[in-house]
Amino acid sequence: MSLLELKGVGYQAGETTILEDVDLTINAGEWVTIAGPSGSGKSTLVRIIASLLSRTSGELNFAGKSIDTYDPIAYRRRVSYSFQQPTLFGETVRDNLSFPYQIRQRSFDEQRAVAALDYVGLAASDLDKAVIDLSGGQRQRVALLRNVMIYPEVLILDEVTAGLDAENKAFVWSMIRHFNGDDGITIIAITHDQSEIDVATRLVTLTDGRITGGTR
Repeated sequence: MSLLELKGVGYQAGETTILEDVDLTINAGEWVTIAGPSGSGKSTLVRIIASLLSRTSGELNFAGKSIDTYDPIAYRRRVSYSFQQPTLFGETVRDNLSFPYQIRQRSFDEQRAVAALDYVGLAASDLDKAVIDLSGGQRQRVALLRNVMIYPEVLILDEVTAGLDAENKAFVWSMIRHFNGDDGITIIAITHDQSEIDVATRLVTLTDGRITGGTR
């Protein structure tokens, strides 16, 4: 089933064209890898999909309706965006994992949070650990967990493993495979990593703001 559909999507900043005439359909449960040289428009494209930027032309439909018909906050709960550099809130891990519940005015599920921390190799006691005491890999794990404490339908990953060592990179990707394969979350991932490109189940390549060479 088509979950996201882009028709002729473009983005222009002043006189500069960043994206031009992008057509792309993504089905529920897919894992789509977006690659291309620096400056090709990858981050702009996924930020438009995430409703962090507004397209300047074309159509963007989600679940059969124009993105323009959705309340932006409600939409971003369904389509979640993870930044390249993990940004953690507040002072503790708890502050971050409870945030998705707070914005929905729901009670924090501490049992689920502890189970999630255990899954990513962190202890229950780390729930009250200061975020400044986390390593880079731990920060990325907590940032990703925050995005899936309440499952989104789409998880957008903007080079989330950039700068991580091989061990942490493998750990993060194992988490994401779990989110996709076991939880059915649709994944849209930007990467420059050739090893990740080589194993992509569906690859979309952007060059100079356009999809080139089709998709697989």
